Amino acid sequence: MELHEALTQITEIRLQMARTEVFRGFRAIPAAFSGAVAVAAALAQSALVQDPEQQISVYLWLWIGAAVVSVLSAVLEMAIRARNASSPLTREITSLAMEQFIPAVVTGALMTLVVVRSAPQCVWMLPGLWQVLYSLGIFASSRLLPRPMFGVAVFYLLTGLTTLAVAQGQRALDPWAMGIPFGVGQLLAAAVLYRTLERHHD
Repeated sequence: MELHEALTQITEIRLQMARTEVFRGFRAIPAAFSGAVAVAAALAQSALVQDPEQQISVYLWLWIGAAVVSVLSAVLEMAIRARNASSPLTREITSLAMEQFIPAVVTGALMTLVVVRSAPQCVWMLPGLWQVLYSLGIFASSRLLPRPMFGVAVFYLLTGLTTLAVAQGQRALDPWAMGIPFGVGQLLAAAVLYRTLERHHD
């Protein structure tokens, strides 16, 4: 019984240590890459999707594809670093960071499915809602991230609300309603990560 209690206490201590550590798995290059992917997707939409409200499936596949590419690049980087880490604490911090961010991603996917299937007249709201949910994912992970990342979360929240207020009617589903916020936001995140985690540490 005492051994079980001791192991439980050790587990709790390690979890508490993981929560107070700064997560170094998010890196500048994948963040900058995802910003470039967002700009490329906006350019592709401008060329290929002339009327997104009438070509909603093409629009969704384009932006969902861009999101998948960006997420996979970040996850791959984190997985490689966690696998090569000598400390088990690093792997625990990586797992904790992903657990905190994943609910926002899953919520975004389910919300998109419900809107497209049950309320297609509200599809114009998706770009703004995606940005708001992304900001919530960063807020949820903020205790593990460098403090300036809080500003990145605020940036996405403000751009999401602005997009909801402005990008409707003839501006609905404009390619740059996604390209500018995610392009600028991810480059801003890359700058924060490089300055706080990489410039002097690596």
